[in-house]
Amino acid sequence: MTTTTRRTLGQRITHWFTRVDDGQILRGAFYILLLGTAAVIAIDFVEMSDAEVNTYDPARSPIPPSVDRPEIDPANPAYNPGIELTGDPDQLREPLSISLQPGGTLLLEGTIQPGSAERLAAELSSRGEYVEVIALNSPGGVVQEAMAMGEMIRAGGFDTSVASGALCASSCPLVLAAGTERLVEPGAAVGVHQIYTGEISAGRSAQAMSDTQATTAAIVRYLDDMGIGRDVWLHALETPPAQLYYFTADEMAEYDLATRVE
Repeated sequence: MTTTTRRTLGQRITHWFTRVDDGQILRGAFYILLLGTAAVIAIDFVEMSDAEVNTYDPARSPIPPSVDRPEIDPANPAYNPGIELTGDPDQLREPLSISLQPGGTLLLEGTIQPGSAERLAAELSSRGEYVEVIALNSPGGVVQEAMAMGEMIRAGGFDTSVASGALCASSCPLVLAAGTERLVEPGAAVGVHQIYTGEISAGRSAQAMSDTQATTAAIVRYLDDMGIGRDVWLHALETPPAQLYYFTADEMAEYDLATRVE
């Protein structure tokens, strides 16, 4: 490049800057900074999601440990009621089973999967006149299925319960919330944590974040419809997927998640 060419290029750059006002330059710099920040957040989100999901494998243990709660004495069973569960962990890993028990109790046990709401609808359609209480023992599962199940439980006017030694975790409390009366017995474990999409790739991170926010909004509306305190899901948002926020009896009564806590 000759001296004349360099001078000409320099003059062109100088001329371009004189034509662009300071506001345009600042806006351009802001947008570049914003794009860079968004890229960093997306990368961090994927890395954190992968790390959190990979630390908890429901196939090995369907009962996540309690999140740290310094305000509760660790010796208090309310700190980690999961250690008192008496149900079969293998059963919790299985797809949701539905069985009619003596006394008009319909037991829902296992993982909530696609099609669970449809199966419950069929069961209530065929034997709903014998059902008084929907008993739960589930580590949770698909949130949309749990809310669909809850809506038909509320529409049918059924009670819900979690028996001593049983688990109702993750999305399962959304089903519990639908009962006209909601009984949680001593020794039962009821807890929530963040929803997650399973395997998250860099190409899907933005869509995964959008889906999660939309699902959270749907959950809040659902809880409002059921007359349950929104703080129930605030604890879920603050708790990593590899852990559970176990509710104490006082908290369940405060949020109306349980109308009877024995």
